[in-house]
Order: sequence, then C-alpha cells, then structure tokens
Amino acid sequence: MENLHDNRKVYEKSQLLENQIKENPMEQFRDWFLDAKEHPMISEANAMAVSTLEEDGCPRTRMVLLKAYDWNGFIFYTNYESRKGKAIENTHKACLHFFWPALERQIIIKAELERVPVNISDGYFQSRPVGSQLGAVVSPQSQVIPNREFLEEKLKDLEKQFEGKEIPRPENWGGFLATPYEIEFWQGRPNRLHDRIIYELQSDFDWKISRLAP
Repeated sequence: MENLHDNRKVYEKSQLLENQIKENPMEQFRDWFLDAKEHPMISEANAMAVSTLEEDGCPRTRMVLLKAYDWNGFIFYTNYESRKGKAIENTHKACLHFFWPALERQIIIKAELERVPVNISDGYFQSRPVGSQLGAVVSPQSQVIPNREFLEEKLKDLEKQFEGKEIPRPENWGGFLATPYEIEFWQGRPNRLHDRIIYELQSDFDWKISRLAP
C-alpha cells in the first residue's frame, strides 16, 4: 500500500469571512467564478462534478461543463436517456461541485433539477460546433456498444447525410436547470481550519447564512 500521509499542502491564499460575503449566494458564486475564469492556472473554470443517486442507492459522479448560470441556477446539457439523465428524471435532484485547486476553493451545491424549455435547448444545440452536434446524435450515451468503430462508422454516415444541412437537435438531448437550495463555499486555510460558509434557502425564499466547522 502506498503511504500518502506526507502529501500535505498548506492552504494560505485567501480567506472567507462573514463581512466579505454577499447576501445572495448566486452573487458570491459569480465573484468566485470570475476569479477562477481569470486565473492563469485554471483552464476550465466551468468544469463541475455532478452527483446523482442511482437505483441501487449508490451516488454516481461525473464531470460536465457548466454552460450558463443566472439568478435561477445552473444549466448544463446531456442526453436525457443517459445514466445521469435517468437518475435526474427519477429524483429531480443532484449535487454540483466545483473545485479550483489554484485558488484553494470549492463550492458544493445541492439543487432541484428540471429540463430547460425546448427553445433553450434548441438554441444552444445550434450554437455548438458541427462535430459536437453530430456527436450528440451519434452517441447512445451510457448504453453498451460493440466497439469504437461502431461510433466512427455511424459518424461518417451522418456526416454524409447532413452535409450542407442543418442538424436537428435529438429529442432525447437537452439542458437541465439546477435550482439551488443549499450552497456551501469552502476556502482553504492554514492548519486545516478552513472557512466554510453555507447558504440555505428558507421557506420565504431568503437565504440563511451560517459558518460550519471545518
């Protein structure tokens, strides 16, 4: 067994204090996201983990790309018939997680999910590169396939079929809006006494702000 006991890092780049934070967590997210987006050591600030609950009771986590956010929440796109899509349709909940090591920050978001309107999915699909559009049509996401050639041959056929034509969005592919009801902001601090500020949505739609022990 490899001993990783001495793989330690001192977190000391920033702090997160109550007199520094925004009253609304989406404003706080915007500030942190812009910091990450502008950081030279972070190539994909919008990369996030999405955890869903499978039928066997075990969570499943995968990385996706955040494609939009506003006061209502966070939008990403997927195949609705994938394992991820089916799990979301079953529970309508997921946990989103951003981790930016260069800033010693992470954000954990518990959210309720619903499909975005069809016109939003259509608009985003048409904005994608042609290769990405075809990829969404080609891939029966999460299903067992015989080999790599299966996908490549199917892609060649579709390239010929849609040459010079607009590619329609598959009905089983589109966006989810994740509306948060709990957001935790984590800032690394020395001696493992990290700053953890949590926002919890209340019945009157105000946000309760608390500090958690690290």
